[in-house]
Amino acid sequence: MANRREFLQRTAAGLCFVGCGIAGHAHAQAPARKREVVVNGKRARTIDVHAHCAIPAALAVAGEAKLELPATTTRYPGLQQVADERMRTMDEQGIDMEALSINPVWYGWERDVVAKVIEIQNDALASFTAAHPERFVAFASVALQYPDLAVAQLEKAIRRQGLRGLAVGGSVAGVEFSHPKFHPVWAKCQELGILVFIHPQSTPQLAERFKGNGMLSNSIGNPLDTTIALSHLIFEGTLDKYPGLKILAAHGGGFFGSYAPRSDHGCLVFPENCDKAIVLKKKPTEYLRDIYVDNIVFTPEAMRHLDAELGYDRIMLGSDFPYPWESRSVDVVMNAPGATDAQKIAMLGGTAAKLLGIA
Repeated sequence: MANRREFLQRTAAGLCFVGCGIAGHAHAQAPARKREVVVNGKRARTIDVHAHCAIPAALAVAGEAKLELPATTTRYPGLQQVADERMRTMDEQGIDMEALSINPVWYGWERDVVAKVIEIQNDALASFTAAHPERFVAFASVALQYPDLAVAQLEKAIRRQGLRGLAVGGSVAGVEFSHPKFHPVWAKCQELGILVFIHPQSTPQLAERFKGNGMLSNSIGNPLDTTIALSHLIFEGTLDKYPGLKILAAHGGGFFGSYAPRSDHGCLVFPENCDKAIVLKKKPTEYLRDIYVDNIVFTPEAMRHLDAELGYDRIMLGSDFPYPWESRSVDVVMNAPGATDAQKIAMLGGTAAKLLGIA
């Protein structure tokens, strides 16, 4: 196993946008014609808050057995190759900036291993975004299964490395975010005033039911995972305890955009199944207006639902790149029913700029 310095030297801070390495290296192409997004005659800056990447050198530290990745990173394209290819796609889609995040696959790993993985990842993200400040910012990674370590990693990532927020999964190896052991992490996030991006990892407990056609583990499992995570934060009183916590939930916030009001009735119908010691400060659905979501919901009608439950001021642009879920995220905003020009400009990038500290 090579050490951290050897990995970084070998890969030249090798960041890869997930999926690109499988497709092969980028080839020299003519510059893409950049799409200029204009709202009522005014140029709008666009910021994609949901874009994935990976650091092969960091993940390789965990070893082949955990990741089923090759020990060497030579299969993956170099940083600049991938960056050029991605920026070309961004230009075509009308996206000025991306906020990069890494899906956490390390919540079950040993402390010494995950410490090395996170250090290399955050170093690489910091170096890459510093080299392309006009196009990229990034969310930090932390080892949430070790809250004391996570707090230290977060402090360094935000205060010293210039990362703009925190990316987490939907739970920590099956333990909900509302567990008191994670309170120091949320307290630190609130203190730093950063955005916490919750990206689901499906719901493996339902793996058998997800079998069959339709990619149900993702199409149902991912938004379900987000819905469960948010529900625990609401019903266990975590959001009351940390009212300054800024949360961004992937894929439109799960299923809340379509069926949130049922959450207001569960404890009214079955009070014996609820904890009488937890007295929420407001109705469960009212907490949704304290949560931000991306706009990966695909249709104008779905945007209308999100506006009704959360409000357009809580929605931001998302593509899920490099997975081809939504290449028309800009158009989904532009066609949002009833949205004013100011609301469209905010959804396209204004809200993200404020939350991510983009000048």
